[in-house]
Amino acid sequence: MKILIVDIGTGTQDILLYDSRLDLENGFKLVLPSPTMMINRRIKAATRSRTPILLTGVTMGGGPSQWAAEAHARLGLPVYATPEAARTFDDDLAKVQEMGIHLVSEDEAVRLPDSVLRIELRDFDLPAIFHVLAGFEVSLQDLQAVAVAVFDHGAAPPDVSDRQFRFDYLDRRIRTAARPGARYPLSTFAYLASDIPAIMTRFQAVAASARGVDVPLVVMDSAPAAVLGATFDPLVAARDRKLIANIGNFHTLAFRLGAAGIEAVFEHHTGLLDPPRLETLLRALAVGSLRHADVFNDHGHGALIYDPDPLPLGQAGFDVTITGPRRNLMRGSTLRPYFAVPFGDMMLSGCFGLLAAAVDLIPGISEPVQASLDSEGSIGVSPWDVDG
Repeated sequence: MKILIVDIGTGTQDILLYDSRLDLENGFKLVLPSPTMMINRRIKAATRSRTPILLTGVTMGGGPSQWAAEAHARLGLPVYATPEAARTFDDDLAKVQEMGIHLVSEDEAVRLPDSVLRIELRDFDLPAIFHVLAGFEVSLQDLQAVAVAVFDHGAAPPDVSDRQFRFDYLDRRIRTAARPGARYPLSTFAYLASDIPAIMTRFQAVAASARGVDVPLVVMDSAPAAVLGATFDPLVAARDRKLIANIGNFHTLAFRLGAAGIEAVFEHHTGLLDPPRLETLLRALAVGSLRHADVFNDHGHGALIYDPDPLPLGQAGFDVTITGPRRNLMRGSTLRPYFAVPFGDMMLSGCFGLLAAAVDLIPGISEPVQASLDSEGSIGVSPWDVDG
């Protein structure tokens, strides 16, 4: 059984080809530039040559791509965008126009002169992944599922805070969406393509980019995927209750987890956190004193405590598990951080979390995949022991 897993962040897209015949440590892996970084580079090249650009495609991750497009426009160089592509920068298209970006319909885009550089926006590019792997004699023709993780704020109405809208969504998923029989509570943040809510426009865009793939597609929020993946580190898995933070390039999401599931959560913007502030938030999350206003009024998303029972700190070993590309914010912390390495690879934490979520969403794959996830520390099969 093969499953293609792609965790798309701001800096990198991390790719795992799961093969049930191999130990997870022996699965084929790629860590490549993120789609938004690739778009950033294409726009910057157009800026250097003073070439007008047209952005087409679907809604994708912003950040670097938006910064490059705005810089292009500030120089007086034309930036055109179709509505779906423009929503990459803001769901409110009036705000996109205020950035200096000219909105055009699909028909108008076709009529723009050939001197305008066409740049297609999309997070998930399956043909490109097929092409790269094929160059290494790896076939994807027998895939049985695809799983993709991205961060999605959700499409907030014009009069609603994006930060509050995102956190209200997290709260609803935690409170009401636990699946009967689900093995992993954090899989509540994953969907089959057919079940994606309309408000999750970036998830919807990933599903649109995967149209034509004739196997089940799972789409999941990237930060919970990374936290779930970190739980497969043996030292983390050995604890009944745990505090885990994914420190991403843009967002930091922390969960307190226990036997009953999600006990507490907060989400903040990484760029607004320094080591003392992050340590303070994590301590308050552990003891149950953190309040929504403590984070939201600090320009973060928010915090919620579902179980008031404090998580004791000062246990043997470590207090908090850390994953994510900005994990060095916690280096040397008095909270004694442990930097998780599930299946020997921190960069693939999100991929391992996606794989676990797929167990809860696709019943037909559960037995072999769960056997692989339960195999941490075992001695298993090497790549040369299988064909294809």
